[in-house]
Amino acid sequence: MSDPLDPKRTSRDLKEVQEFLTQWLREKVTNPQITISDLRRPSGSGMSSETLLFSANSKSENSGLERQLVARLAPTPEDIPVFQKYDLEFQVRTMKIVQERTTIPVPNVLWLETDPTILGAPFFVMEQVDGRVPPDLPPYVFGGWLLDAPPENQRSLESYSVEIISELAKIDLGALDTEFLEIGLPGETHLRRHFNAQKNYYQWVVGNDRNHPVIENAFEWLKKNWPDESSTVLSWGDSRIGNIMFSNESFAPVAVFDWEMAGLAPVEVDLGWMVFLHSFFQDIAETYEFPGLPNFMRPETVKEIFEEQSGYPPNNLHWFMVYAGLRHAIIMSRIKDRSVHFGEATWTKDVDEAIPHRNLLWSMMA
Repeated sequence: MSDPLDPKRTSRDLKEVQEFLTQWLREKVTNPQITISDLRRPSGSGMSSETLLFSANSKSENSGLERQLVARLAPTPEDIPVFQKYDLEFQVRTMKIVQERTTIPVPNVLWLETDPTILGAPFFVMEQVDGRVPPDLPPYVFGGWLLDAPPENQRSLESYSVEIISELAKIDLGALDTEFLEIGLPGETHLRRHFNAQKNYYQWVVGNDRNHPVIENAFEWLKKNWPDESSTVLSWGDSRIGNIMFSNESFAPVAVFDWEMAGLAPVEVDLGWMVFLHSFFQDIAETYEFPGLPNFMRPETVKEIFEEQSGYPPNNLHWFMVYAGLRHAIIMSRIKDRSVHFGEATWTKDVDEAIPHRNLLWSMMA
């Protein structure tokens, strides 16, 4: 029986991965003495890719060296990937821009391996960073270090998180080659193309098998209430505190990761996603009569923080929260497909049961 707090993400065998990864690493650094130990999957991590933590040990007669590393592996087609494509080179290029153009801490990527034959999919290896991440499974609103932190530390973490989006918005896109970030779909603006990409994604997820009333109504609501668009920025895409590692002492970010959803869009796309993802978890907490963090990541607070940091007042944040709810609903539908594939769930007649925030999304549209 699977663990509902740790749903299956992959069919890869860790022993095989360790064997092939060790051989690859020995060739990469031309050191036949390197060994890998403590290879493991972190609990409570995201669903779009596979993350592996491990120690790389190099020993000689007179000395020994141990490095803590992280491998990010693209999903294999047979494991029902969450997204249509998973371009690791795209992620590394995006992280390099962020590393060079901002003060945002991104992990140091050591190697990118595009050959899928080594581990069954492309991967890259980064240095591990010391810190802690608010978990998704179970969500941080049910307990743990963030919920137990003093209010002033919670406010600091909130401000630090919004500041990442503020820093991204300050990047001068005119000084960069951003062609690789463009969405090759019709649309007069980056937001229109971003929206059309979500429609394509939805059709890819559901095919001819089903339709989700809440998702299709959200598409219509968004079209009818289209906002005035602000200028385009480098969008993180998956801008949430679960993708930030924070210092154990100061609550400041020490690593920002998961850039697979990056692109070009108005800054409100990231702000709306950050606010909505907390609203989603808070709604679950209140459903089960847990207090959660009701005063954390509130839309009006995030707007104030961002305007103070950037000098720019966000436009129509509610629309972008509904948009985030739509995007997250499509992802939840795909994750249900994966759970069905691994024998952890079955589809029911009410397909919207796969979307845990459907009532929240309906209420936001109302």
